[in-house]
Amino acid sequence: MAVFFVRHAKAGSRSEWTDDDMIRPLSKKGWKQAHALAQIFAPHSPSALISSPYLRCIQTLEPLSQAISHQIEIHDALTEGAAFEDTLALLNSVPNNAVLCSHGDVIPAAIDALLRRGMHIIGEPDTRKAATFVLHRTSDVFTTSECWAPPSV
Repeated sequence: MAVFFVRHAKAGSRSEWTDDDMIRPLSKKGWKQAHALAQIFAPHSPSALISSPYLRCIQTLEPLSQAISHQIEIHDALTEGAAFEDTLALLNSVPNNAVLCSHGDVIPAAIDALLRRGMHIIGEPDTRKAATFVLHRTSDVFTTSECWAPPSV
């Protein structure tokens, strides 16, 4: 059984954005990545879509949400700066085949914590935007993970 943990797709430049960072949207390339991710995830019959409250994370899951007719749930344990303990608690509580979207600080912190708890990564970790950690578990223990590179768009 797996949980899909994806970093949000490419967003506009943080340094050029002058408004609240929570509402910084995806770039044109990011939207292409989001649509490609929807095609990748849809055949896995996602059971839940869970996102950071940041717009770029929500937008990353929107094409998938439309494709499979699932609402996107918002969870603070996926927001930038979230404590890894909160993120792990969420990961442990989600159903199999859930797709979670978060940020470049949250995902590595959670993965590092899972590695300390005995999970193994098959292949090289990839934390680029729109990359996905596929977390495999038996009952409630994450045992292995593989990384999917960002979709080529």
